[in-house]
Amino acid sequence: MTVTDHTQATADAAHSHGVIPDKSRADRVVSFDVDAFPVPTGREENWRFSPVRDLRPLFADEAAEGHLEWTTSDLPAGVTLVQVPADEARERTVREPGDRASAVAVKHAGGAMALTIAANTVVEEPITIDLKGVGGDVRGHLLVELGQSAEATVVINRTGTARYSELVSIDLQDNAGLNLVLLQQWDEDAVHAGEVLARLGRDARLRGTVVTLGGKVVRLNTSAAFAGEGASVDLFGLYFADSGQHQEHQLFVDHAVPKCTSRVTYKGALAGKTAHSVWIGDVLIRAAAEGTDTYELNRNLVLTDGARADSVPNLEIETGEIEGAGHASATGRFDEEQMFYLRSRGISEEQARKLVVRGFFADLIHEIGVPAVEESLMRQIDLEIAHVEEELEHE
Repeated sequence: MTVTDHTQATADAAHSHGVIPDKSRADRVVSFDVDAFPVPTGREENWRFSPVRDLRPLFADEAAEGHLEWTTSDLPAGVTLVQVPADEARERTVREPGDRASAVAVKHAGGAMALTIAANTVVEEPITIDLKGVGGDVRGHLLVELGQSAEATVVINRTGTARYSELVSIDLQDNAGLNLVLLQQWDEDAVHAGEVLARLGRDARLRGTVVTLGGKVVRLNTSAAFAGEGASVDLFGLYFADSGQHQEHQLFVDHAVPKCTSRVTYKGALAGKTAHSVWIGDVLIRAAAEGTDTYELNRNLVLTDGARADSVPNLEIETGEIEGAGHASATGRFDEEQMFYLRSRGISEEQARKLVVRGFFADLIHEIGVPAVEESLMRQIDLEIAHVEEELEHE
């Protein structure tokens, strides 16, 4: 058994490490009943970093009047996207919601959209779903289901503006493989709270990438549970928070069966005095999960004074018979030594900053596996860096 742990932190960034949660994730409440979750106040453990005042419209137990405009790529044979009624949607959801916002979303979504890839179907081109908010409060419920030995890449892009709560259920049958890319490119006033729940059968494979660039407040909780041996999860995340933005990502990987593998890698950059990011990574290795191999990593790059990054990795181990388990977390300021090295070779300060930030994100972007998305994100990262340069010029 190998257990590794590494942490470093610098000033101007709040950082927490290795905190044992007040309650094991295995014991936390899950329910379709909205009343099972009191309205958050911000004092609760899983809401203590969140701006609950901004999120409050998403806690209201009432129907919403807003909507999202859906645009979908052509669906090949073996792939369907249909609406299913509320009762059936709940039955097909892999697990009950874990917080009030997602419970409200399921209750008032009016059913769910179900994206289904039939057994033994291999989809070569990415399936893309564009969701554009046009204002108002919106509740969403999405099912993504892959039959046995099916394989697909699904890209879901959120743009526009809305106050949006959602639950996304991912069901991977034995030997299925899914590359899921979730892009949060909202307008600057959007508020989004979502929960992503994944269940993996024997030898199933999930590669999930979350990219958060837009929105005033974005809070995404991602949970992955192993239901069969030999399955693997790779979760990647990229976020860039500017002034006035709160970007929060909570993750939970539940190793309940033997011989499964999980890797979590999230990276974020922050610029602006009120920029705030939160990353919380929980891994639970249950007593039955012998032969588990898991590792989680979070890195934050602070580009200007006053930005705040909270990073909290948690690891619960109930068995000693594992292959490896560890976590690493670091938050640091922009590397002035790298800047000096590049400037000494005739590179402008603006170009040097771009090279450093691009290098920070490059390996993670290349993990997405969708060239068009990768190229688009590199362009957007350049725009974010240009915005940082403008802010620095005005200081």
